[in-house]
Order: sequence, then structure tokens, then C-alpha cells
Amino acid sequence: MDFLSVAGEYTAERTIEKSRFLSYVAHAAGEEEARAFLDRVRREHPLATHVCWAYISDRLGNLQRFSDDGEPQGTAGMPILGVLKAKELRETAVAVVRYFGGIKLGAGGLTRAYASLAAEGVEGAKKVLFTVCRELLIETDYPEVDPLLRFFGAKGTMVLSREFGARALFTVAVKEADAEAFRAEVTELLLGRTDIIEGESYFRPFPVE
Repeated sequence: MDFLSVAGEYTAERTIEKSRFLSYVAHAAGEEEARAFLDRVRREHPLATHVCWAYISDRLGNLQRFSDDGEPQGTAGMPILGVLKAKELRETAVAVVRYFGGIKLGAGGLTRAYASLAAEGVEGAKKVLFTVCRELLIETDYPEVDPLLRFFGAKGTMVLSREFGARALFTVAVKEADAEAFRAEVTELLLGRTDIIEGESYFRPFPVE
């Protein structure tokens, strides 16, 4: 089952009514990774008034957790979780840190603040689509290397390895659904002067354009 997530980490910061808010977004494959990410954020902000968070740490969207961390119930964790659900993200964790600035925001203001910081962080994070990929081993003679590399560049092909011996050998990863068409395009481009062998199939992230 394909699902959307984020790659790496992303941070956003904003001041609202003198309170400093920072949002942290990270990929979290499983509850252990999500908890480790949250623990690290807390260690980085030992003097923060609140570290509120939410995560969906499985592929199906069933493993959901959130915390208001001392804010009024329903004003922080749930709004953050709502952003993750609205964006249909999986294996993703968000923490929003607050340093209280002396002005109370009220329940509505807190809800808007935490939701907006979560949304800003999620919007800025790099998105990836986890889907089944197929490795293809493409072996060709050296005169065909430059056209092949230009083709890879134009297609945004994920090149996993390059080997240069008697012939050039490239290992690439393409979406399983696109593998047949990709093979046909390479064969046509190089006028059949290539050998393409199917490798293993597995789940991996692809950038979302």
C-alpha cells in the first residue's frame, strides 16, 4: 500500500503574541523512532513551557498518538494530529515547542497557533511517496553512456550504482508500476544496444514533485 511521508527533518519558527513557537517535523517509521525524535526535541529545549506533539507512525494510519503537554485539553495535540491526517501523512511525527511570552492566547488562540505551526512545518518538509520499486540493471557499451545519462537526468531517475568495466553497468530504481514502460523507453533510446535485467523489488521512498 502506497503512502505519503516526509524525508529527513524540517523546522519552522514563529512568534505569536510574544510566545515563541517552534515546530519540528520528522520521518518516524514506528513508535520507537517517533518517541526517540520527541525525546531529542525535549532535550534540545529543557526550558520550554510546553512541548506538544502528535504522530502517525505506521503505514496504515492506525498508530496515532498525541499530547497537549500541559496546555488546555484539546488545544495542542489534537490540532497537530489533525494536520497530519488532513495531509494524509504516515510515518510522520510533529513536535511544537512553546516558550510562553506572558500573554494568554485562550483556547481558540492556542488551537490556531499549534495547528498553524504544525501546518507550516509540514508544508516546508520534503514529501516522499513510499511505493514498491523495481531495481533494473542496465548494461551498455560506452558510446551509449552519455545518451543514457541524459535520459536519466530528464526522467529524474534514481541511480543506485555505476560500474565501469568492459561495459558500463547502471543499477536504477523505478516505481514498479513504471518499470515496463521505462525498460521500453531505454531499449528504444539505445536502439536495443543494451541488456536490461530485473533486480529485486521492495518498498522505498520517491520524491513527490
